[in-house]
Amino acid sequence: QVQLVESGGGLVQAGGSLRLSCVASGGTFGTYTMGWFRQAPGKEREFLATIARISGRTGYANIVKGRFTISRDNAKNTVDLQMNSLKPEDTAVYYCAAVYSSFYYDTSKRSGSDYSYWGQGTQVTVSS
Repeated sequence: QVQLVESGGGLVQAGGSLRLSCVASGGTFGTYTMGWFRQAPGKEREFLATIARISGRTGYANIVKGRFTISRDNAKNTVDLQMNSLKPEDTAVYYCAAVYSSFYYDTSKRSGSDYSYWGQGTQVTVSS
């Protein structure tokens, strides 16, 4: 069983940056494909980014491509999401997620239903 804990959320002005972090425990971190999602009030959860077991492979939703960067450190059991040029519409609860993958370079998992484990979320609020 994998436990995920996010941190780094907060209030930021439009155009600013935040770095979210997610630390995993209870599993072999290097065997999991990791992802970041978000959910705004009244909206469905949406995929943002994924990173394969081998950190050189990443995938992004079009809405964040060029602004957000996902990274992982398998030695520290962490996955981060660097968010730049934030907009008010980025306001949401942000979640990290994990799923076991037998493929080192898997970046195909872009739906919430693809993931087995979820953190509790961290609130990001972007003011205009």
